[in-house]
Amino acid sequence: MAPIPRPLVAGNWKMNGLRQSSAELARIMRGADQMTGADLMICPPATLLFPFATAARGSKLAIGGQDCHAQPSGAFTGDISAEMLADCGASAVIVGHSERRTSHHESDAEVLAKAQAAWRAKLTAIICLGETKAERQAAKTLDVVGHQLAGSVPDGATAANLVVAYEPVWAIGTGLTPTAADIAEVHGFIRDALVRRFGSEAAMMRVLYGGSVKPANAAEILVIADVNGALVGGASLKAEEFLGIAQVYEQ
Repeated sequence: MAPIPRPLVAGNWKMNGLRQSSAELARIMRGADQMTGADLMICPPATLLFPFATAARGSKLAIGGQDCHAQPSGAFTGDISAEMLADCGASAVIVGHSERRTSHHESDAEVLAKAQAAWRAKLTAIICLGETKAERQAAKTLDVVGHQLAGSVPDGATAANLVVAYEPVWAIGTGLTPTAADIAEVHGFIRDALVRRFGSEAAMMRVLYGGSVKPANAAEILVIADVNGALVGGASLKAEEFLGIAQVYEQ
């Protein structure tokens, strides 16, 4: 039997969370420490990264960042380098999220540079990709995903330094999800593309699904072939919902 990557359930808190959110983090940590079937991670806003990483030290819960600048330092007001994230205790960083690609007009080349920056700082790069509603309706999903994958993932990727997250843009925060067959098609396509480029190493690379994942649909989504976990948005803000998604791997 071919090896299967250990699942990862990562929560992207986006621009949500204040210092009082440490109580929710504590509940997530308690739940994570009792789980054995998957790795769990929370990516809080930068203002909470250091206190969350400090609180999570010694637990099973990993802490990641939501974005980074390609340069290690410099005159980039408001930006945060991968080295700064690592210094705060992060072990990973999300790059190329559709909200960054759309509202900040980030290109594949910029996402590639950020992924390289993550590796420079010894962080795992969680590289996001996915199609818009118009692109899906035009039957361009695989073309778009393939182009983003080729342009955003640097050479030298390994199962340790790369996680790919497929997030159909039209499903993020909308409550809509593709069919199981649609998800299986895209994840299989991503896996095949990774194998062609990185050979046997690609078998253990984790490919997450994101886009309105919640406890109600997690059991259906997380068992699909080549889905190795989830990148969770709104549902990760509440311990009960986030742990409810991860609980699928305990059954």
